[in-house]
Formats: sequence, structure tokens, C-alpha cells
Amino acid sequence: MRIGIVSDAWRPQVNGVVTTLMRTAETLRSFGHEVHMMTPEGLRTIPCPSYPEIRLALFQGRRVTEWLEESRVDALHVATEGPLGLAARRAALRAGLRFTTSYHTQFPQYLRARYPVPEVLTYRALRWFHAPAARTMVGTRQVRRELRRYGFRHLAYWTRGVDTDLFKPGVERFSASGGPVLVYVGRVSVEKSVEDFCRIRRPGRKIVIGDGPALPELKARYPEVLFTGFLFGEALAALLASADCFVFPSRTDTFGLVMLEAMACGLPIAAYPVTGPIDVVREGVTGCLRTELDLAVEGALQLDRGACRAQALEYGWDNATRQFIDNLVEVRATACARRPGRSALRVERVRAQCP
Repeated sequence: MRIGIVSDAWRPQVNGVVTTLMRTAETLRSFGHEVHMMTPEGLRTIPCPSYPEIRLALFQGRRVTEWLEESRVDALHVATEGPLGLAARRAALRAGLRFTTSYHTQFPQYLRARYPVPEVLTYRALRWFHAPAARTMVGTRQVRRELRRYGFRHLAYWTRGVDTDLFKPGVERFSASGGPVLVYVGRVSVEKSVEDFCRIRRPGRKIVIGDGPALPELKARYPEVLFTGFLFGEALAALLASADCFVFPSRTDTFGLVMLEAMACGLPIAAYPVTGPIDVVREGVTGCLRTELDLAVEGALQLDRGACRAQALEYGWDNATRQFIDNLVEVRATACARRPGRSALRVERVRAQCP
């Protein structure tokens, strides 16, 4: 099957959305599918306001339409609500194409953390974006329940995976005098509540792995915290495996892929009882969810690291990608709204098959 995926989030960004889409594309190809990606890579971009490391590809409607005509996909998935996602949505509707979308980011909470934007307005805009989709894929059942309350329809479940060959328990442990080693991985930004992690008061060592706009301020305010910047691959996996507890302070994530990576390394999770951790963490088994992170850490440190590894082994990219395939729909285009010099889009029905 020829599958088209449109995403504003792509390399060199480092986040769960990019990781999910990259691994999904790789797994789809391993199943024998043909994957066509439309991303900002190779396009003229501008930095996102307040997030310069995120590049936005604006005014690419013509290019997206040409990509759709040339790729002749059997299924189209619009992964993000950014400029490319909007262009793909518009092109698909004009051409009469059916498509799916996914909800990766809690934009209402993100915006509220940075600007005085009422959540109801952001949800209204997101509901408009996803309304024409045949299905909108969400990572957890809690997110699905929340979106239903805001009037979203056609919601489907699409979980995540983890590379348990890369992320695995290690032999060496990080040396810290006087207490356990706590670690956080992710963007260092206000909506991730990283400062909540830095404020934890207990003996030991706190390590922040990542980068972002709040990094200079937090480094100056919390000199006792070790800030490593981004780590990747084996370096990241080795540091995770050497720690004692993974702290996930975010209240705005839809899933939290890094929690699976940490559990695969044998780390119990300490987090707030909010969307993401509620579905990913098994309370009292692989982590502790409390309204106070200090108490969550205290409980998590008592848990069995083997149980954390065992849960992570249940999350493979093969199974996650099969869910993705099952949620796709045939584009079933009839004819594109014709313009001078442009051909109609015609797509034959192809049945999805995977191992």
C-alpha cells in the first residue's frame, strides 16, 4: 500500500512526535508498504515564535498539492496541525480525498502555559481541524475521553512503541553520594514543568537531559542540577539505565514516549496523575502518581525495576504500527477540483496487508 504522511514535526526536532513518526515509517516499510513523507525537510522554513529550534514551512499549498498528485497514495495521514498539515487538509478536501489525522500535542494546555489563551478557543480550532478526518488517532484512552468531552468525533486508539534492544537495563549505576539519582528527559520549557523537577527536595542527584528555551534560566537558578543537553542513542540509554527513578513532571503531554524508554531501562516513574502518565504508568507497579512529586518519587523508588522492564516489553513498534494501519482509510478520490494545467487525482482501491 502507498501511504502518505504529512508532518510539520520532523528532524532535526527531538520529541516524541518525531520519534513516533520516524519509527512508524520505518516499520511500515519493513512490512512492505511504500511510505511517502511530506515534511519541512528541504523546504524553506522560518523559526517558530518563542521556539526557534522548531522550523515552520509556510505557504506550501501548491507543493503539497503536487506531492499528492505525484505520490498517488492509497491512504493519507495528516499527523500535525501546523502549516503543512493545514495545506494537506485543504488539498485533500478540495480533491475529495478521505484522510486520517492524529492528536499528538495538548496545544490548549501548551498555549495556556505561555499566553493567556482560553483553552476553549484552542479546542474549538483543533476540533475544526480534525472534524473532516475519517478518524483521528490518539495515544491514550484518557485523551480520547477528554476530546470527546470537547466534541471531537471518530476517535481511534493508536498506542506507541519502544526499542527494547536499545533501551535496556545496564550493569553500571550512576554514582551519587547521599541519595538516589533522579532523571528527566525532554524539552526544557515552561509547558513541560521542568522546574517542578528541579524543586524536588531530597538527597541525591538530579539530571536534566534535553534542551529548550527555559534552559539558561533553570541552569542559573538550580546550579545543583546537572544539565546535560540532548543525548541520543546508546548514550541516552546508558544514562537512563544507570539512574534510580525517572521523573515526568509534564501536565501537558498526550502520551510521554520517554516514560516507556525509561521503563525499558528498568526505571520506575514518578509523575503527576494527569493525561499521559495515567494510561502509561501502572500505579504501584511501574510508577507512582501523586499531586506532589516528592511523594511520587518516594513511592517509585520502592518499586521493582524488573516490573518496569516487563511492561515496556509489551510495547513494540510492530504492534503500534499495525494499529496505525488498521486506522487508515482508503482515499477513494473521484476527481480533483480542476485548475488550469493540473491533473485530477485518481486512486485505486488497495487493501492494506501487513505481517
